[in-house]
Amino acid sequence: MIKNQTMDQRFSLRGKAAVVVGGAGYLCSALSRAMLESEMKVAILDVVKEPPADLSGEVFFLQCDAAQKEALLKGREAVLQKFGRVDVLLNGATCNAPTPFLEISEPEIDRILRANVYATLYGCQVFGEAMVKQRKGSIINFASASSTTPLSRAFVYSAAKAGVLNLTKNLAREWAPYQVRVNALQPGFFPTEWSRKHFIDEERQAKILGHTPMRRFGKPEELTGAVLWLASEAASFVTGSVVTIDGGFTAMTI
Repeated sequence: MIKNQTMDQRFSLRGKAAVVVGGAGYLCSALSRAMLESEMKVAILDVVKEPPADLSGEVFFLQCDAAQKEALLKGREAVLQKFGRVDVLLNGATCNAPTPFLEISEPEIDRILRANVYATLYGCQVFGEAMVKQRKGSIINFASASSTTPLSRAFVYSAAKAGVLNLTKNLAREWAPYQVRVNALQPGFFPTEWSRKHFIDEERQAKILGHTPMRRFGKPEELTGAVLWLASEAASFVTGSVVTIDGGFTAMTI
């Protein structure tokens, strides 16, 4: 079947239904927009009350705390009622904190783990179940450059993203017989307004860029090619993989 498809057909996403968890965020709103521009149907689930601005196409927004499985189950019901199926799941819910290690509190640990690990795990459980039943799907989880490399001032976040990476590989193995592919993005530094205010001061920026061969931060649109590829049939033999988009950050040494 694959041999009979044209290259355009293998890359085509027209009509596919995607769920973007955390889709109102800085990176995921750009990825949602790219999916819509590729003529996908997109459901955005996010804890915020308002959807991203300037979205056009077949899209609907649902306020949802992805760290609560019951909320995601209700979200799945709404998505299936609206679109009939789920072809792609992008797990992008996240949060971080720059707290020194000895000062990290239990509530902070819980908040970061819930946003990064619980939301990803529950998202995979809830929407992955639908994909396993339909014997088809692509799950894309957000890992991080800190998933495998120690990163200062991001202790709980780094541990959480390491867990996301492990979960991704485990599910890739588990669900390959059902033609459900599970992969991870490993972005480098794509600073949000929050991270520039709380995490990246002038000294830290100089260190980051000094460790990045391309000597700049990433732009949200520079993630879209990888996401659209992983969502498409062009990546039909890709599962358990980590796609690194970091300007060379994790390749850098002395």
